Amino acid sequence: MYILAHDIGTSSDKAVLVDYDGKIIASLAVGYPTYYPYPAWVEQDPEDYWNAVVESTKLLIKKTGITPSQISSIVFTTQSMGLIPVDDKGKALYNNITWVDGRAQKQADSIMKKLGGKKIFTLLSGTPIMGKDVIAKIIWLKNERSDIYNKTKYFLDVNGYLKFKCTGKMVSELSGASSYGLDLKKKKFLSVLALTGLDMKKLPPLVKSIDKVGTLTDEASKALGLLPETIVFGGCDDVQSACIGSGMNADGDIHIYLGTSAWVCASSKKETRFINGAAAIQSADPEMNLVVGVTEAAGSNIEWLTKQFFKKESEQYGEGIYRYMDECIEKIPPGSDNLICTPWMLGERCPVSSTTTRATLFNISEEHTREHLMRAVYEGIGYNLKWILDNFKKDYKLGCKSFRIIGGGALDAAWMQIIADITGVEFGVLENPRSAGALGGAIIALIGLGHLKSFSDAYSFTKVAKTYIPNSANHDIYMKMFNSYKNVYYGLKEAYDIANGERFTV
Repeated sequence: MYILAHDIGTSSDKAVLVDYDGKIIASLAVGYPTYYPYPAWVEQDPEDYWNAVVESTKLLIKKTGITPSQISSIVFTTQSMGLIPVDDKGKALYNNITWVDGRAQKQADSIMKKLGGKKIFTLLSGTPIMGKDVIAKIIWLKNERSDIYNKTKYFLDVNGYLKFKCTGKMVSELSGASSYGLDLKKKKFLSVLALTGLDMKKLPPLVKSIDKVGTLTDEASKALGLLPETIVFGGCDDVQSACIGSGMNADGDIHIYLGTSAWVCASSKKETRFINGAAAIQSADPEMNLVVGVTEAAGSNIEWLTKQFFKKESEQYGEGIYRYMDECIEKIPPGSDNLICTPWMLGERCPVSSTTTRATLFNISEEHTREHLMRAVYEGIGYNLKWILDNFKKDYKLGCKSFRIIGGGALDAAWMQIIADITGVEFGVLENPRSAGALGGAIIALIGLGHLKSFSDAYSFTKVAKTYIPNSANHDIYMKMFNSYKNVYYGLKEAYDIANGERFTV
């Protein structure tokens, strides 16, 4: 028997078939578009998610030759902080306002003013509300699109929307709900959300990741080509599933994900504080919390670099372009001859919280080439990750002697060595690092089925393929560059606000 896990990311649905021993049998991806109607607006059509799930499911069955009766259950692990308003029949009334959308800064400022002002609010909560936060976007809908808000039965995230498409039931899983505002002790939506003007009745009932939400409706069964008795589990957000799939889900464990975006994530039994842009959220394990620092743009910066500066080589090398780029990186010395590139293409959430900040190329001179720029981009993402790790140690006492890296970026050996040298920490890369999130989802389903006893069993499903050890000489160089990297933000913070504050609140 098999679990069908759908990992719904920023750009595609990765469908993965996993057997009951945790072995990945097959996987494939189906993409969908992203829309940018105005500056700082980032939307996706919820129906595109469902169409991708339908297509990938059918293709996976055809690819493997298995029968629908061999698939016992479906689980979704999805991009977090989605906002999809639906009516009483579950029809989406608006595009998903995605996690990187920063349109609601005006509403964020208004909420904080109503709750004592930004300074007091930040002192009490640990971090200011941003225009990218879900509650601010809900109030944006209430203020700017009251026609949509008034028709809304529930606000669903991506996971909730897909569970509805499968089962006809509208629910929110705990880890997804924590992006909206969840009391981590009581496992309920925070009552303070009502003070923002939100109608709390528009938030759906809560379920756990391992709960059986239902089985497929006749309509979903026909669309997917699966049996009606196929079980649909609560699932979770992508950070939470990646944590389980990385095997680093014990108290104090840390993993890093490197994909389109990136994050540093630490498992914790007790932490509930928000500090310096890091968020304490619900783990897929109901007994655990996670401290997460999200870097909005990581692999997307590499994609931009490839398209803008290596277009000809991309056409020449195809999928081998990244190996070619690695060869280029290795010819440039650590520190890129004092060139710094910050990766804040989409603003930033952690280690600094800002909707106005953007990527910056600093200290460029005639000696620098496109290859210098390329290495500086890889290094800039590494600096951001180190900054988050340093904050974790300072703010939460969550230091580490080792961690694991997952996601597609983990396959880039040159980049991994750069990160090892910058952080000064030894780490391991898993086998099938791209599939860690889907594997985590499958583990959740196996616990829900009773096949696994607990979340601690996740560790036995993972295997480190390669270990990276820091080069101390390179680390010394990077520490000097790291200080300059932080100074770029502090020196330009006001300039970013002036340049982008007004145009990002259209």
